[in-house]
Amino acid sequence: MMKTPSICSLLFAFLVIFLCSSAVSSDGHDDFLQCMSLQSNNHTSISNIVYTPNNTSYSSILNFSIQNLRFTSETTPKPLVIVTPVHESQIQPVIYCAKENGMQIRVRSGGHDYEGLSYASEVPFVILDLFNLREISVDAENKTAWVQAGSTIGELYYRIAEKSQTLGFPAGVCPTVGTGGHFSGGGYGALLRKYGLAADNIIDARIVDVNGRILDRISMGEDLFWAIRGGGGASFGVILAWKIQLVDVPEKVTVFTIDKTLDQNATNIVHRWQYIAHKFDEDLFIRILIRRVNSSEDSKRTIQATFQSQFLGGVNRLLPLMQRSFPELGLQREDCTEMSWIESILYFAGFPIESRDVLLNRTQPNVRYFKAKSDYVQKPISKNGLEGIWKLFFEEEAEEAEMILSPYGGRMDEISESAIPFPHRAGNLYKIQHLVYWEEEEVEATQNYINWIRKLYSYMALYVSRFPRAAYINYRDLDIGVNNNGNTSYAQASIWGIKYFKNNFNRLVQVKTKVDPANFFRNEQSIPPLNSW
Repeated sequence: MMKTPSICSLLFAFLVIFLCSSAVSSDGHDDFLQCMSLQSNNHTSISNIVYTPNNTSYSSILNFSIQNLRFTSETTPKPLVIVTPVHESQIQPVIYCAKENGMQIRVRSGGHDYEGLSYASEVPFVILDLFNLREISVDAENKTAWVQAGSTIGELYYRIAEKSQTLGFPAGVCPTVGTGGHFSGGGYGALLRKYGLAADNIIDARIVDVNGRILDRISMGEDLFWAIRGGGGASFGVILAWKIQLVDVPEKVTVFTIDKTLDQNATNIVHRWQYIAHKFDEDLFIRILIRRVNSSEDSKRTIQATFQSQFLGGVNRLLPLMQRSFPELGLQREDCTEMSWIESILYFAGFPIESRDVLLNRTQPNVRYFKAKSDYVQKPISKNGLEGIWKLFFEEEAEEAEMILSPYGGRMDEISESAIPFPHRAGNLYKIQHLVYWEEEEVEATQNYINWIRKLYSYMALYVSRFPRAAYINYRDLDIGVNNNGNTSYAQASIWGIKYFKNNFNRLVQVKTKVDPANFFRNEQSIPPLNSW
């Protein structure tokens, strides 16, 4: 039961919220606000964390964490209310009052959901924005840390480096991504071949369930703890914090970036990389970024493959390893730079390695329109197949398109498909992230770019995983299937669910049925309970 305050304090609290928001019945949120004032312990503070469309700060709070301009248009559905809790206890009333008033909750940590599901919905909804909950406590002696879900991975990296130069964490490359969503979908970066995913290194968590209970690993049980580490936390509750196992990194790592155009034998080198990158020493990570560029010699358009690497060791160990494993790339000592692990984080993110404070910045310097998709490759793509990709990249819409090829193998081959919900392990050579960016805001232009990436995705079908054609939930793609606005069937949800989770989808459904049988925590790609067949 939620605590019931006195009548006087209740009336005062509601008056404060009412005046702050200028709420009116037609907006549909006044009942929610009244419920919040009833259920909250500290009533005067509620007005400082609740924003409605009539509040002058509403738009700035809404747009602050939107990382894709596709979801900033006037036609994008907006929340009736945004709540920005500064304490965990302020989350429970949001869940209670949303249930009481038939509103969905969308939980936003960093705002990087590729389809905007953390801040947009076609049904009445409230955004629970966690950006104030970003406390990070690093225990370097025991190599652990507690990370609140509103923290970004950049903030996490910064706090780890404050305490140790020889500890790291295997999360993503983009520092503004929130840990709440990133970890709950898997999360990977340049350390994945050495240490696996972020989710593989979570040892405890705190979550608010549908009944408002705050649970840790012991009280939630191993089934729910399993589900939130790679199954998408938004289906099961509100992730409050993660306890993570930090990993050892050397004092010096080595990085390099080498560009190869078609005239510089890019096709053959990319083709060769497919056969060997997953077999490299687990200390070596070399990804490929494919883009269209203008040739430096004659300004004609060409394809450029950028080989970007992090090696957990010094250049003197890297060079002979590369000569044995990948001589085709032609790596030279002058291509390599030794630096600390935290400096390599800045290097991969495209920042000067001296600018460590940039990791504390929660906003991206260049937010654009984009659409993304993902694939897994289990057999090397032929040279003819690669040349077909290059042909698509010469089309007009591909001016700012990109493919990112991330090698698997190493630790990723050793972890069972069912260890956590993320199933993409042994048998995968590499993962592809397909991306297309654009600047035009017109609907017709947007559709042209989306059509282009769908055409690329269709072309790739011959060369990637099948039955299912696997996908990565953190690169969310509503093209592969969606739920109904209301309850959705297991059969309908399995269309997309099997692609993200393979056989683990069934266990996720069982956990969902146990912890949220009424399907309160739901979105276009949330796990359904069995009783929604």
